[in-house]
Amino acid sequence: MRIRATAAALSGALAIAALAVPAAQATDAPGTGAAKAQLFASAAQTPTNAAADDAQGDTTITNVTVNGGRDIVVGTSLKKTFTVSVTATDPTGIYDGYAFLWHGTDLNTETGVDGAMTPSTDHGTCTAVNATTSTCSVTLVADPQTNIYGNILAGRWHVYASAVGNDGDYSIKDNYRSGWVKRAAKLTTNASPEPVAKGATLTVTGALTRANWDTQKYGAYGVGSVQLQFRKAGTSTYTNVKTVTSDSHGNLKTTVTAASDGYWRYVWAGTSTTSVATSTSDYVDVQ
Repeated sequence: MRIRATAAALSGALAIAALAVPAAQATDAPGTGAAKAQLFASAAQTPTNAAADDAQGDTTITNVTVNGGRDIVVGTSLKKTFTVSVTATDPTGIYDGYAFLWHGTDLNTETGVDGAMTPSTDHGTCTAVNATTSTCSVTLVADPQTNIYGNILAGRWHVYASAVGNDGDYSIKDNYRSGWVKRAAKLTTNASPEPVAKGATLTVTGALTRANWDTQKYGAYGVGSVQLQFRKAGTSTYTNVKTVTSDSHGNLKTTVTAASDGYWRYVWAGTSTTSVATSTSDYVDVQ
């Protein structure tokens, strides 16, 4: 049901995604006050017709940045708002740029898309770099209550991007680059006993969990390799002590020899579907 709802939302979003550009007869007075013509009418019909790569003239997309180059990390309840920026160039300057994210195998088939994140507006906000180049940004929202509806959406998403010049030339890329949408991970650390005698055994436990978008709750990650790190009191740098493997329930447990006062923490490097995570450090007084 939620997949069908997402597909319907994508269809509606694409209906407004068709960029409006200055009409050919208005090239003497380009800009928001000029007469407009639809960039590609097929985008207003169905997702299957929306995004085959296309171009006219010498408008060129030179870069697309998703969330400032960072992963889009989504938990179980809070919305994640981020921007996608399209940089493009045209000898006459850039009139508009647009982007959205889609998940699936083929934007040109009805069954090839199972997820989408689209802007609520039909135009980007453009800032001129110079007379020929602009960067246009749109705002997207990843919402675990709506468009991030299940774990199948974790990982690589495709970035649709388009740009149009002041003269009506345009460039459309249905898969310009990838963005990574990941399940949020959490780590805990507890070192005991506290305080501990110098040279005695210190036990460091913890747990690795991650957001489950199917249940909208955090659950055990399962088996994963986590780094145990230590920072000596009075210093600012953590060092790796050992690699610890969680059990099937995400639980972590290892022992070390207590040598000096300092802070212990677990660090998880993440995967293609799950975010990085660093636990809050636990200070241990060694006596």
